[in-house]
Amino acid sequence: MKLKTKLTLGVGLLFLLIVLLSVIGSVYINKLKSDTEKILTANYNSLEFSKNMLLALDNIDTDSAIAVKDFQKYNKLQEKNLTEFGEKEATQNLNLHFNSYLKGATREKEKLIREDLSRIMSLNMKGIERKSDIAIITAENATFWIVSLGTVCFLIAFILLFNLPQTIAEPIDQLTFSIRQIANKNYSERVHFKGSEEFNSLAESFNVMAEKLQEYESSSLSKQLMEKKRIETLVNNMHDAVIGLDENHFIYMINDEALKITNLHKEEIIGKTAHEVAVNNDLLRELLKNIDHPVKEPMKIVRDNKENYFEQDIIPINITKTGEKEKKYIGKVILLRNITPFKELDFAKTNFIATISHELKTPISAIKMGVQLLGNQKFGALNEQQQELLKSINEDGQRLLDITGELLNLSQVESGNIRLTIEKCSPKEIVQAAVKNVEKLAEQKNISIQSEYVLSEEDYVTADFDKTVWVMNNFLTNAVKHSYQDEAIHIKVEKMDSLIQFSITDTGSGIDEKYHRQIFDRYFQVPGEHQNGTGLGLAISKNFIEKQNGEIGVKSSLNHGSTFYFRLPAA
Repeated sequence: MKLKTKLTLGVGLLFLLIVLLSVIGSVYINKLKSDTEKILTANYNSLEFSKNMLLALDNIDTDSAIAVKDFQKYNKLQEKNLTEFGEKEATQNLNLHFNSYLKGATREKEKLIREDLSRIMSLNMKGIERKSDIAIITAENATFWIVSLGTVCFLIAFILLFNLPQTIAEPIDQLTFSIRQIANKNYSERVHFKGSEEFNSLAESFNVMAEKLQEYESSSLSKQLMEKKRIETLVNNMHDAVIGLDENHFIYMINDEALKITNLHKEEIIGKTAHEVAVNNDLLRELLKNIDHPVKEPMKIVRDNKENYFEQDIIPINITKTGEKEKKYIGKVILLRNITPFKELDFAKTNFIATISHELKTPISAIKMGVQLLGNQKFGALNEQQQELLKSINEDGQRLLDITGELLNLSQVESGNIRLTIEKCSPKEIVQAAVKNVEKLAEQKNISIQSEYVLSEEDYVTADFDKTVWVMNNFLTNAVKHSYQDEAIHIKVEKMDSLIQFSITDTGSGIDEKYHRQIFDRYFQVPGEHQNGTGLGLAISKNFIEKQNGEIGVKSSLNHGSTFYFRLPAA
């Protein structure tokens, strides 16, 4: 039980008993007062009246008129103060005998009057005795309850007096002794209290402190310094830049690579806040700008007249201290990974793809021209098998030509060499140009292409006409490929605030929502579908639209078709 609970119960019970004692005392005192008042107002007055009537009776011989008047006066008062059993009959007899005495005074009649007065006095004396006995009993009961409750209060106070100081003082003495042991570097000392939860919690905190001190004492300073030196050497020899910040953004660590790319000196920044240093350092200022949300795009930093590329990563540092369960945040590390070799390989790959694609495009175009000449039968008639073979060569040649075109576009995207001719274009002309390119492909599956324009003739779009037609063509080609025979593809162009949206809806098998985020990634193809493409078309489309300050997206679900759309700024 908690010490606070014990005190509350003990003192609260004592308080209640004192209140009860006061109430009982007040009740019995009021009762004794009432009993006393009854004796004084009832019986004592009757005795006084009877005594005065006796005196008046004695004075009747000497002063008859006054004595009779006094007797009758006190007799009337007596008639109003009848409180005892039999007192009424005695008073009535007194009246009868006194009236008879007034008509003719005799010794016998006087004697009867005195006997009546004596009876009245006797009844009131007995009443006084009875009421006195009741008052005595009331006093005894009051004494009993007051003494009993007083004894209980005394016992509780006695228990609190001798038990409470010991309950508090003993753990304090033990804790004081243990603190002195800790002060003397006896870190194996532990405290174990029995009793209240407060002292148990105090003992637990003290033991955690002693455990930490013992842990720190057991590890030698030289060992700690060696470990620290080893870690510093390891960090300094990393090819990645490392900057350590504490929970208040003070710089406590920076390696040689970070010093080189930031052009800072270690002595000038250690112990200062990162924001203070960033005032005069553009790179650090850029890093702090993205400290809560690191950018995914690599950072280009020129060093020694050479472009270097780094990926920024923010690593929060959380530790669990000895004796504790919850992790505590103590800072973060800014890590700049040097990806320059990988970037150089990526550039080489892009250049290789661009070169190969460009070199392949010419012979493939020549092959298609030769196939076309053979198909026109200018050099002789072809049998059925030769025509089938020629058709297959033509389809494969077209597929190779499409792939080389996509690879060339991809190389432009990756190298950042996309050339855009942004101008005021008609949305209707963009749609018509794209539809014309896929008409023959749609006719093979008897698919109709329907266009709807929810805008006026004066609405234009700011875009690169050729690149936008290429995106529309890609969307329409995919829609034809994934639509069923004899279906329809719906194109809708509408104005949305300051943007114009182009959407292409098919009635194919649809795309599961879990693939929507990946659908525009390079080389990604929805699993389970028969694919004959490269997975580059949608990725290139995304880059073409975003380079024109537009947006691109998809709305689709399984077995409900797909809607691909893009939005471009209105002119």
